[in-house]
Amino acid sequence: MSRPRGALPPQVAPATAAAGLRRVARFLARALPLCRAHAVEFYTRGLWERLVALRPEAVLEVLGGPGPLALQRSLAEAGGAAAAQWDDCRLSSVFCENSKKLIDVQSFALAAKYYSLSNLGLCTPLEEILEALGGESQERNDIKTDEFMNNKKSHEVQVMSELIDSIANYCGIKQVIDIGSGKGYLSSFLSMHYNLKVYGIDSSNTNTHGAHERNRKLKKHWRAYQSRARASLKSQQSEEVNDRPVQTEIKCEANTNEKPLNNNSSLQSQDQVTVQDLVPSGVFTEIATSETSKQTEIHLVTQTQSDESKLSENVLAILDVLPADAVEVFSSSRCDCGELCEEEKARRKMASVKAKASKSSESNLYFPLTSYITAETELSDIITDLEGSVMVGLHTCGDLAPNTLRIFIAKPEIKAVCSVGCCYHLLSEQYENQEDCTEEVWGFPMCQYLKDEGWCCGRNARMSACLLPTASLFYRAVLQVIIEEIYGVTKSDRHVGKIFSKSSSFLDYVRKSLKKLELDDSKLPDSCIMDYYEKYKHRMNELEAFNMLKVVLAPCIEVLILLDRLCYLKEQDNIAWSGLVKLFDPVKSPRCYAVIALKKQSCF
Repeated sequence: MSRPRGALPPQVAPATAAAGLRRVARFLARALPLCRAHAVEFYTRGLWERLVALRPEAVLEVLGGPGPLALQRSLAEAGGAAAAQWDDCRLSSVFCENSKKLIDVQSFALAAKYYSLSNLGLCTPLEEILEALGGESQERNDIKTDEFMNNKKSHEVQVMSELIDSIANYCGIKQVIDIGSGKGYLSSFLSMHYNLKVYGIDSSNTNTHGAHERNRKLKKHWRAYQSRARASLKSQQSEEVNDRPVQTEIKCEANTNEKPLNNNSSLQSQDQVTVQDLVPSGVFTEIATSETSKQTEIHLVTQTQSDESKLSENVLAILDVLPADAVEVFSSSRCDCGELCEEEKARRKMASVKAKASKSSESNLYFPLTSYITAETELSDIITDLEGSVMVGLHTCGDLAPNTLRIFIAKPEIKAVCSVGCCYHLLSEQYENQEDCTEEVWGFPMCQYLKDEGWCCGRNARMSACLLPTASLFYRAVLQVIIEEIYGVTKSDRHVGKIFSKSSSFLDYVRKSLKKLELDDSKLPDSCIMDYYEKYKHRMNELEAFNMLKVVLAPCIEVLILLDRLCYLKEQDNIAWSGLVKLFDPVKSPRCYAVIALKKQSCF
């Protein structure tokens, strides 16, 4: 039985969300020594012997596979039946009470599955919230995003934009604020496909200035599109010419005096080409606009010239969602539309000039802005016509995701939020390295329970999902042994970085790394470097097994962070609905969970 229109789906009760958070926190408190261990120190600190009471072969037998992603998928497919056999009382069977070492890898994997979001039952299905929010389906421009985005980005943008549009319609608002908008994929799609007014805010001036460069590149693609569109039109003409009824010709004659349509009408024309036919492959990524053009009045040519005028009409239709200087409007001399009177030519020329020169306050569809966003940011200082809005963020990095939620709570203009975070390793933590920090607003924790507990994950734990291939980890771990034993360096402000992918061998890797660390490699002969390699290569399976254990724990770290954000929202008085939604296919987009909330009607 479907819910009445306007009713939001059932939401997780605050007490239920808090209970789930406490259970995950208890498990991770036991597992944190594994999470916090750094692979760089694997051999120098003897991490396997200190943290695991099993042979690496035993761990690999249970968890081994083609790679970390395959392991996470296999755990996800393990099913709720196995996880249902678990309960919180069995934690003592995973880790030794005295030594704190891992003693049962099967129970360890089962516990990690049990404390996943899907098994805890703390997520709202995407279909359920779309059904509740959705109203009458509206016809949209059928844009094929996979023609101008990679598969991952296309999947993310299409799914998230549909949800955002549903939220906006439900709240009766048309303004969207995209925090951390980057290259503008989501913002552009929301404005073009759903006709929403979008402000894309990014801290990188390069991204904002890139909009103008993308407009320049768009001009280069446009002539190629013209040729392709005309060729397609001629091909269509040749196929249809013999099948055209005689009545059509008569009708064309009768309609030669028909009143011309303005540009708004042409956008609604039933026979117009869809947007993906108008924009060549690769162009969409260039449409990050700072201003959209003022609509210009352009009359259609009579129906007797319908084939050529349809091309012109459709080109003009897409110009409505492009900036004034993005493309050059067709002049009458560029298309074979028949002779025009001098008065009409002058009128069209003036309309084009006015459109490009206009500085009116007419609303644009997409505004890219440069600003560094914090929890204290005054949006009205950035957006002069701030009104009722949905605040969104697609893979907002580090503290930007929690700050998005704080702004949503604090600003009455923000009626709803849809945030997908990422880069958890960049989060600031209140209870980590307190003596080095002077911040008052932290990325983690947000909810009162974890604050009261003084909970700290640590950067290495938050990095656990950002795993490298075993060979890369092995090279770096052995390099650390060399650095400490040969050079006596245990701590350094310098980082090796991504040298592994640029190295042809372990020897090459060590040489390049030492140079980057500004250590004299002349004192280290090749034979000495290779001796270290030979000494540790038989222990590579330890590092591989250790890596697998961290892969198993990575989703649990994410669960803790997401539930912290959800519980923070549940603590607020002005929220009508809040929940976690699995938005994306995790195989295509591993950071797939959205934090969603809508304010009470009294706040509108």
